[in-house]
Amino acid sequence: MTYQRSSQNATFFLILFSFLNFFGCNSKKTQSQEDVSEVGKNTYTAQTEINHAQGFTITYHNNYKIVSILSPLETGTDTSKYILLERGTARPKGFEKAQVIEIPLRNIVATSSMHVALLEFLDSQDIITGLSNPEYIYSAKVQALIKAGNVANIGRDQGLNDEKLVEMNPDAVMAMGGPGTKTDHYRVLAQAGIPVLINSEWIEKTPLARAEWVKLVAALVNKEKLVNEKFGKIEMEYARLAQLAKKVKDKPSIISGLNTKDAWFLPNGDSYMSQFFRDAGGDYHWSSTKSTGSLPLNFESVYPVALEADAWLNVGFDKNDTKANILAQDSRYSDFKAYKSGRMFSYNGRVNDQGANDFFESGTVNPHTVLADLIKILHPELLPGHDLVYYKQLK
Repeated sequence: MTYQRSSQNATFFLILFSFLNFFGCNSKKTQSQEDVSEVGKNTYTAQTEINHAQGFTITYHNNYKIVSILSPLETGTDTSKYILLERGTARPKGFEKAQVIEIPLRNIVATSSMHVALLEFLDSQDIITGLSNPEYIYSAKVQALIKAGNVANIGRDQGLNDEKLVEMNPDAVMAMGGPGTKTDHYRVLAQAGIPVLINSEWIEKTPLARAEWVKLVAALVNKEKLVNEKFGKIEMEYARLAQLAKKVKDKPSIISGLNTKDAWFLPNGDSYMSQFFRDAGGDYHWSSTKSTGSLPLNFESVYPVALEADAWLNVGFDKNDTKANILAQDSRYSDFKAYKSGRMFSYNGRVNDQGANDFFESGTVNPHTVLADLIKILHPELLPGHDLVYYKQLK
């Protein structure tokens, strides 16, 4: 009787084990099919890690990389996935909604001067075949490509020449993910099988995070080793400079920008510019506001703060602006302490004849140089041998 009961128990557990094992295997198979990024041999010896940027991720797999970009378009919460697939290899199973971009890129269309800076940082500017507003590019190398007829004008980001782009059939179009952009704006390109990669670096809160988007471009051109070396040096120098300025006891107060007809647009506390001010050892009145981008205020709200500010930064829009030109816009500027002392600085130190401003181009991938400029302005004794690069003093 005891033997029979033991035999029945053994049979029961054997059936139960087989049952669980069957469904366990099927569950693993389903998970594998849905998320192939977690399986497969990793064939990339050179990889890069994202340490600052919050807007994208990169993972490495067997002959492909998965890029996920937090999309600021429309809802602000969507994530776009891209399969960066080595040319000539089979597309992995899964990620049916992901766009496929064959790498390394042979050519690309860029819609922002910052995209140009990202490519030039990696010595890959020669793959640019199309640009939005090419006349407003600062880079001498890219201007030479434009003059040689190697780069086409494809219109503005919000008004791209879709017919020309379809005819060009680039490996990818890097688009700006700015406020107001709609995903269906690129429907024509999607229907033509042209991948559109949304670059939304503007959502980043720190200068290093914005600059780190160069690692996304490195993944597109298989230059991870180069980007690790170059960006690593920038990280170290930025940290050194920030630590230098952190030791100062006296922090000069800062006012930024100019009043326009509609408002005075100031950097919000979570913006990369506000972080620049903090890292340079400055005291910025609106540093604690919890938002990115710009803070629009009326003149009356800014005036009491601006009156006593030690330094006036990011003032002026034209490379030929002077103190007199600024004062002509509003006579109340003469009341400002910084106007009286002459501590007025614009980021127009590198502007070409067409009006292209390199601060918004190479300055984005050289945040350590921008920081050095700001420290020189606020604490000249800390960097006696540094000459301003992107900034200049208004006379």
